Amino acid sequence: MDDFGTGYTSLTYLSQFNLDRIKIDRSFIMELPDNGNNGAIVESLISVAKNLDMIVTAEGVETEAQLKILNKWGCDEIQGYFFSKPLPAEELIEYWNKQVKDDC
Repeated sequence: MDDFGTGYTSLTYLSQFNLDRIKIDRSFIMELPDNGNNGAIVESLISVAKNLDMIVTAEGVETEAQLKILNKWGCDEIQGYFFSKPLPAEELIEYWNKQVKDDC
């Protein structure tokens, strides 16, 4: 479920539908780690999703501080400008190949 926590999404959906993953909307991630209310919501969503055996993706990650807190809370996947701007497929392949080479 994309953009979880915004619009018409509800915790009820987590039990009503056969979901295997949720993506937490960037509006909750933007002010981490400084906004305690958003932090509590994100940490709780991650915990609930993990207890339901779901994969959790955080979108809109732009800072190392956000990355660290999400890793601490057990977020499975991170998406955002901290890593790269959105790329066309050809550029993504080049980017990925460069990352793999740099990690070796």
